[in-house]
Amino acid sequence: MMKKLIISGTAIAAILLGGLLFIQNVNINRLGADEYYTQIEGDGKKIEEKSDSGEIYVSYEYKLPAFDKDGQEKTLMFTSHKQLREKAYLDLFVKEGKGVTSYQQVTKEEIPEKAKEKL
Repeated sequence: MMKKLIISGTAIAAILLGGLLFIQNVNINRLGADEYYTQIEGDGKKIEEKSDSGEIYVSYEYKLPAFDKDGQEKTLMFTSHKQLREKAYLDLFVKEGKGVTSYQQVTKEEIPEKAKEKL
């Protein structure tokens, strides 16, 4: 009986630890998303919103042409909490019905060849 209790406790601890590591290291907004690549051109449109407490939040909206790994173009809109660097390359994660759910900066060398040709 005690042996089963120890094994069960160890299994539960392992599952909880695995779940915690998964949550810390995996961006759920990127799971199952299509990837498109773009390059920042121009300043984003500054958007200021005021919270109920009166605090002002600033974000920047971008609407740019982006290309998938096959070179297919799609115009995508997304926001950032800061102004993005001019000419920076981004990998955009796009989900059907949700639009851009996440992005990360990449180097030109990391972009698939057919998308790189279009940028």
